[in-house]
Amino acid sequence: MSSYLTYVVDIMMVSETPVNSNRQGQVIILNGVPRSGKSSIVRAIQETYDGIWMNLGVDIFCRLVTPEEYQPGIGLRPGGERPDLEPLIVASYVAMYESIAAHSRQGFNVVVDVGHHDGYSEPLDILSRCARSLKNLPVLFVGVHCSPDEVMKRRKVSGGKYETGTIDDTFPVTVRRWQDHVHRGVKYDLELDTTSLGPARCAELIRERLDSGTPGSAFHQLTES
Repeated sequence: MSSYLTYVVDIMMVSETPVNSNRQGQVIILNGVPRSGKSSIVRAIQETYDGIWMNLGVDIFCRLVTPEEYQPGIGLRPGGERPDLEPLIVASYVAMYESIAAHSRQGFNVVVDVGHHDGYSEPLDILSRCARSLKNLPVLFVGVHCSPDEVMKRRKVSGGKYETGTIDDTFPVTVRRWQDHVHRGVKYDLELDTTSLGPARCAELIRERLDSGTPGSAFHQLTES
């Protein structure tokens, strides 16, 4: 049995934190560019929220699930640099969201970190397809913003995991594409700017929005586009 499945089985057997399969789990989707702080918000949610919060985002499906030869998978950056991978992108995203839906229907809360965009070699209309997968489930769609300067600072201290600037090009074109494409034409239930907000505060603001009792609607409205 894989370590992930073992983890799921183990937490379902812990009596202090049972999974309530009689209700739908809450889904939180964090959409933003790489290094905008999404993963840190995910950790803050898992550490401070009540109940079980499963992390089923791009890092899991891109880095741990997708075979290396097909990476970056759903982490494919804007610009159409790998059109050979694009036929897999839609199916990969839909598969991920179907998994998210299955967890929610079993009573698991789910937090998802993604960098959605439609800047491929041709539009793929991925968001509306993903929204259909979560139809009738509780979804809060959160836009995670961060200034380009701060993103570049975080890239420089990432230990070589992310592309950084040079003396001649302090803000590489691939990074600019992320900034230009991720939030283009997208409406959210809540927007956060991690240039000044830390992950703990972001998690608090998301919880306040959930506690308000007003259900999220922005993600479901994508099915109408």
